[in-house]
Amino acid sequence: MTFRDGTLVDWHEWGPDPFEAADRTGKPVLCSLTAPWCEWCHRMDEETYSDPKLAANIGDSFVPVRVDIDRNPRVRERYNMGGFPTTVFLTPDGEVLSGATYLGLDGMRQVLDSVRESWDAKGATAGSVPRALSGEALPSGEVTADIEAHMVEQVAAAFDEEFGGWGTGAKFPLPQTIEFALKRDRQRAKRTLEAVQTHLYDTYDGGFYRFAENRSWGEPHREKLTDENAALLGAFTSGYLYTGEESYHNAAEGTVDYLTTTAWTGEAFAASQADSDYYLLEPTDREEADPPHVDTTVFADRNGMAAEALFRFAAVTDHEGATRYAERALEFILDTLVDDGHITHFDGEDSETGLLADHARVLSGLTAAAQVTGPDGWLAPAREVADDAIDRLVDDGAFLDGDPKGAGLLDRPLRPLETNAEMADALLDLWALTDEDRYRTAATDALGSFAGAYDRMGVEVAGYAAASARAHYDPLVVRTPAAGTDLHRAALRIADHEKVVVPGDRENAVVVRSGTETVPAETPDELLERASEGPSP
Repeated sequence: MTFRDGTLVDWHEWGPDPFEAADRTGKPVLCSLTAPWCEWCHRMDEETYSDPKLAANIGDSFVPVRVDIDRNPRVRERYNMGGFPTTVFLTPDGEVLSGATYLGLDGMRQVLDSVRESWDAKGATAGSVPRALSGEALPSGEVTADIEAHMVEQVAAAFDEEFGGWGTGAKFPLPQTIEFALKRDRQRAKRTLEAVQTHLYDTYDGGFYRFAENRSWGEPHREKLTDENAALLGAFTSGYLYTGEESYHNAAEGTVDYLTTTAWTGEAFAASQADSDYYLLEPTDREEADPPHVDTTVFADRNGMAAEALFRFAAVTDHEGATRYAERALEFILDTLVDDGHITHFDGEDSETGLLADHARVLSGLTAAAQVTGPDGWLAPAREVADDAIDRLVDDGAFLDGDPKGAGLLDRPLRPLETNAEMADALLDLWALTDEDRYRTAATDALGSFAGAYDRMGVEVAGYAAASARAHYDPLVVRTPAAGTDLHRAALRIADHEKVVVPGDRENAVVVRSGTETVPAETPDELLERASEGPSP
């Protein structure tokens, strides 16, 4: 692992050894979850973990473990206490004793004393297992139109009418919620795009910051993550598709430039760029300053997301560079991280393999490539990636986040809602591209595993509602002649970002809704007319 600053704590790496040491010595585990891009992690290293007395106290009373959350996403999902850094205290079996996010020196001293006192009094019986890992049955149900309707209500109810976006605390851009709303509540989506562009877009270097500390979008956290930039590139591309608003195009194009320059390793997309005072400098001063640290690790999931977003932008704008970089990134991932559909998270001996997020997002990139550039070379690996995930990760309908094995609570199965929705969405695209019903079945089963709880879902999981709507109604499918033809290019520009374009060996184009085709279109204008009509009788 590589972190920007050392500390005085003698950290163990994640794995079975520190838990065995904790069991042998009768100590709890102090697990520090951090990331190369995380400025508050860096501050905690400087202000807390570099204090000699505190470091000695940790070494005497705890088994300290440091985890890079980007490289260990399953650890992140099980132990995240609401932000990063996360400091979580564990029993030797990996159960949770207590946890917090950033802790200054005094706060850490108090927490250490409190945890130690609880441990001395109760031992491992003080530990608990997060509810998502408790083994309870998932709230399965039927995928119906009610899921979409409920989310439409939530988008309106949770909207901040004064400042835009959703919620009244820290403001996250929520790109999947924006995309859901663009098709169903466009004015609120547009207001959010404008707020995100005004407050989180870097007008000089391009790309978006992660989030803002307060309701009015003030005090932004200026990390730039490739996956979050890819998601926002998709949202602004969709905004431009629906509205033709040039400012959305400009923000999207600036993000393409950021991804293909600063975030480009020469072979694929880097993981992230750190927060820094650099972003507060005037443009002329930035020219002379060192830019923030870039973590050049190539992660499969982030490259899948970036490729999909670049293909979508190219589909709407004919941006040749976006297509070229997307193809290069996917080819690199397929060559280095994919083996017969089984994906390695990153190129390293300590990398996990077969993670659901990697499969879902690489599959999305591959299906986007098939739609924009044609199926040759993309559908075969797409099938392999999908089949590997279906064969290994499906458990009672839903997908597990990975093979349930490893230290701590990694041996407990986790079925993440949002990543299941991403996988289902990609499988619906693959179904439309291949006409193979097993992909639609797997998608519907995964979505149905959570459908019984739809009425308790908030705007943060709008992607689930969008995927459920596509599964319930079937996505709009446009079958066209070969990629690059006028009819194919017109199909890509139909104002429905949830559609699937299927280029093939045909002379005309048809629009398919719920299995029923329109009258064939011979020209782009006719195709646009067909897309606005209902199905033929």
